[in-house]
Amino acid sequence: MKLPADSTILLVEDNHINQRLAVLTINVLALKCDVASNGREAFEMYQEKKYNLILMDMQMPVMNGVESTKMIRAFEKESGSSHRAYIVALTGSEPSEMKDICLEAGMDDFIEKPIRTEWLRTLLA
Repeated sequence: MKLPADSTILLVEDNHINQRLAVLTINVLALKCDVASNGREAFEMYQEKKYNLILMDMQMPVMNGVESTKMIRAFEKESGSSHRAYIVALTGSEPSEMKDICLEAGMDDFIEKPIRTEWLRTLLA
């Protein structure tokens, strides 16, 4: 996936320490990042600003990553927009255990936390 230079990433993470680490990793690559603390907030932010990349935590209060992704995908379909965000699940579990759940929800990829600079570079290359 190649992000346009003016792209903003949406990080969806409820843990403040994980938020800070992820934002620092994203900033190392000279990218901009907005942060949502739960899936409901992420969905609302996406309705206002069409993010190219969403890094979505799986387990959060209020609304988890699967529910939020399903709402984002439904919104994209219902709005008739040609824009489709690339959604990557962030999980503390082994990614292979989450693969089917992520793909069924409409996610495009998944990784283990914490986010690593090398992984982000590979994804964006």
